[in-house]
Amino acid sequence: MAHTASACELKPWRTEQSRPFISVKGVTKQFGDFTAVSAVDLDIFKGELFCLLGESGCGKSTLLRMLAGFEHPTRGSILIDGEDMARVPPDRRPTNMMFQSYALFPHMSVEKNVAYGLLREGMRKADAYARANEMLRMVKLEKLARRKPDQLSGGQRQRVALARALVKKPKLLLLDEPLGALDKKLREETQFELIKIQETLGVTFIVVTHDQDEAMTLATRIGVMRDGVIVQIGEPREIYETPNSRFVADFIGTVNLFEGQVDAVAPDMMRIETADLGPVLLPPVAGLTRGQHVWGAVRPERFTITRARPEQARNAWQGVVEEMGYIGHMSQYRVRLPNGVLIRTSQSNRLRDEDPISWDEQVWVSVQPVAFRVLTQ
Repeated sequence: MAHTASACELKPWRTEQSRPFISVKGVTKQFGDFTAVSAVDLDIFKGELFCLLGESGCGKSTLLRMLAGFEHPTRGSILIDGEDMARVPPDRRPTNMMFQSYALFPHMSVEKNVAYGLLREGMRKADAYARANEMLRMVKLEKLARRKPDQLSGGQRQRVALARALVKKPKLLLLDEPLGALDKKLREETQFELIKIQETLGVTFIVVTHDQDEAMTLATRIGVMRDGVIVQIGEPREIYETPNSRFVADFIGTVNLFEGQVDAVAPDMMRIETADLGPVLLPPVAGLTRGQHVWGAVRPERFTITRARPEQARNAWQGVVEEMGYIGHMSQYRVRLPNGVLIRTSQSNRLRDEDPISWDEQVWVSVQPVAFRVLTQ
């Protein structure tokens, strides 16, 4: 009988018995009076493709550089595979780093660029080139081994840099905005190639990015950073569906946020009185009490937009389509309510609609109670 891996085996962060491969404890990094990273605790497990996601200047690249050994924590500790990295220089760590600029040697061929680190370490030339070509086959560039970097496209240079970073078989690969220089379509294609390579080699990847879509596509888990602090860690679905704050809800994708107060709590339903929508019904949330200040978060795709008022809808509002956009697989709408509030909604274009809703139409937007995510911060 074939062995089937349990969810915990596939996702070791879900069980307390799993030993983290990387353990960051209370790490702070200060540059003079400026605190770039503040008291970060983070466990990453072997074989993960973990994304540090945040705006420019939030501290994610500084944290990555501390893992690589290029910066040293002001306070706290970093353990990789059980070993404290405090006194381990960058070239002695089981890591390699791929920079956003790729930093390829322009005078060397692709093959020599990839083999360079192995030759510097004293590996026999035949063995170094054999391993370099093995990596080039993995990134599908073996036919371009004799070319120089300036004869390659941006995507090809990115894959050369990846092959060079992987050729020394690090236990941990650190990637700082690895796809930032690529155009949108190539970036999307390369994301899936990166996932495939990571799964094939089993190397732990930590990717720094400011691109939410990229993090959602690549990651086993995401750490969202803000002002030097990791504000939420979770799987992509968890970060998107159950954000723990208005910042995370707004930063990951598009969201409608409605401020209000808990008006009534019953065993099977709760009512929030909002300034924008009036009373809203949703399932009860543990720990909330009457009069508590909250925000209701709803993703655009959770709203339904119709010409007629939906029957039995507990939460429905009438408005006018002020803006709309057709994006092939989906249509986006902005519906203005009589009180001036704007609701952003979207719907999938799964079926060809001969009479689609358009600008200036009177419509109803409705949402199921379970679609609301209640936030207290």
